[in-house]
Amino acid sequence: MADENNNPTPAASETPTSSAPERPARPQGGPRQGGGGGGRPSGGREGGRKFFRRKKVCKFCTDKIDSINYKDVRLLSAFVAESGKIVPRRLTGVCTPHQRRLSDAIKVARNIALLPFSSGR
Repeated sequence: MADENNNPTPAASETPTSSAPERPARPQGGPRQGGGGGGRPSGGREGGRKFFRRKKVCKFCTDKIDSINYKDVRLLSAFVAESGKIVPRRLTGVCTPHQRRLSDAIKVARNIALLPFSSGR
């Protein structure tokens, strides 16, 4: 038994076929498909649902609101995060001209204490 552990040459069944180190086998299911990440099922995998993201449209354009008033705190607070930051366009779907007017109105409302600058943490 002591001879088996000190044997410098491996047995015939343990001899590697190449000098490169062995990699673990890829799990069954074929090549990786993009889009997943974070453990969420991607569109091409079996059992996962395809995620359809609706095109975001500007609330101000659809409601035909021309002016964004700094006194309308209820409207402005919908575009301010809980931490006090202005929510970006890519999350709200507001168009560029309205986002500029919206951020100006939020800043004015903050300066006259209608909206808080931060959450207070």
